Amino acid sequence: MASVPPDLRSAGDEVGRGSLATRIVVACVAVAGIAVLVAGVVMAGLARRSAQNVLQDSLAAQADVIASQVDERGAGSRTVGLGRVAQVVRGQGIVVVILLPRSRIQPTDQRSIQAATMAGLNDIGRTQRISATVSVDGTDYLVEARGIGESSGFALVEPVRLAADTQRILIRNILFALGAGLLVAALAGALLGRLLGRPLRRTADVAAAMRQGRRDLRAPVEGPAEVAEVAQAVNELSIALQHSEERQREFLLSVSHELRTPLTAVHGFAESLADGVATDPRHAGQVIQQESQRLERLVSDLLDLARIGADQFQLDLAQVDLRETLSACAEVWRVRCERQGVHFRLDLPPMPAVATTDPRRIRQVLDGLAENALRVTLPGAHLTMSLTQLGPGVVAIQVRDGGPGLAPEDYAVAFERGVLNQKYRGRRPVGSGIGLALAHGLITRLGGTLTAAPAPEGGAAFTIQLPTTSR
Repeated sequence: MASVPPDLRSAGDEVGRGSLATRIVVACVAVAGIAVLVAGVVMAGLARRSAQNVLQDSLAAQADVIASQVDERGAGSRTVGLGRVAQVVRGQGIVVVILLPRSRIQPTDQRSIQAATMAGLNDIGRTQRISATVSVDGTDYLVEARGIGESSGFALVEPVRLAADTQRILIRNILFALGAGLLVAALAGALLGRLLGRPLRRTADVAAAMRQGRRDLRAPVEGPAEVAEVAQAVNELSIALQHSEERQREFLLSVSHELRTPLTAVHGFAESLADGVATDPRHAGQVIQQESQRLERLVSDLLDLARIGADQFQLDLAQVDLRETLSACAEVWRVRCERQGVHFRLDLPPMPAVATTDPRRIRQVLDGLAENALRVTLPGAHLTMSLTQLGPGVVAIQVRDGGPGLAPEDYAVAFERGVLNQKYRGRRPVGSGIGLALAHGLITRLGGTLTAAPAPEGGAAFTIQLPTTSR
């Protein structure tokens, strides 16, 4: 596979190379960023609730342990035991509020006492267990209270700000993990952009070289399926362009040959007349006239073929009985067939076949098909024109000959310019190479179809299908 020379690469390649990769990276990072944002918002709330629940559960577990230890020491030493516990947990930011008999609270931090009281510490003798979150002067406190006996108890009070510290640690860890995910997304996007961009860059290089006339290059068919399809399409386009240009060159050679023949004849006879050496001036004039008419028809066909796809191509549409068109055409071709010993036949339906079409263009197509048929039909063979009503709204016109016909693979390409001329030149009489292409284009513009197939007479059958109208 040929590589693309640096001088054939487009000027915007460098920009294009970074463009796709950058967009993929930006897209991946944007998607990951949105995911990070949504996940961060959700996880922040979850982390806050989770941290608070963890601290509440931890505080409750400590309260249960303290309550069981105090019970085991006996009633006489409860206050002393709780005092020692208070000293131990104070370093953790936890305050122990002790409820003495007759609803007396041992002095300690006033906000903690207020929080414990709001949570219901004074009623601990009846409930034995309290777990609550209360707010004092705008600060939230976690309270875990336990009863000891019937009239005393204690409460562990912890500010929620300590839970906020834990929450910040959790959120920091989450943000770190999400940031790492964002980095991975950027790296993955860069890798994906490289994997996609490399075959696309090579394909773009091949397309740029094709624009400058190279047809021998092929893009590597690699990468994801969609990228490989693009490369394959560019390769097929390059092959199609190569074949099309080869056919154009062959067509131009054929047309040049067809133009040169009448021009040579006209030039030769005109020169002999001008020099006064023509032995039969009348015959020379007839030859010049015939070759001039042939040249005029060829130039006219070339112009029609060039204009046929344009919007300004003129069609003079009218309601026409196709039987009359074929009858008029048959009068001319019957005489020409008789001159060459070919049997001419015309088959027409009994009822009118009316179509809205251009009768001059239909006659032009029929004359072209008949001329091609007569050119290859030997004396004694048949040339047939027929008109058939295929069904409601559709009529078929056929021109069939008893010539050598076409190879099976030629019917599909019979209407491409110059294909049959190039293949059969030197083996049988051929035309200019534009007649069938012109006929196909005209019938298509008239809303019909023109197809080629083997004929019962042994040669080729060309079938025109046109829509009909009721008169």
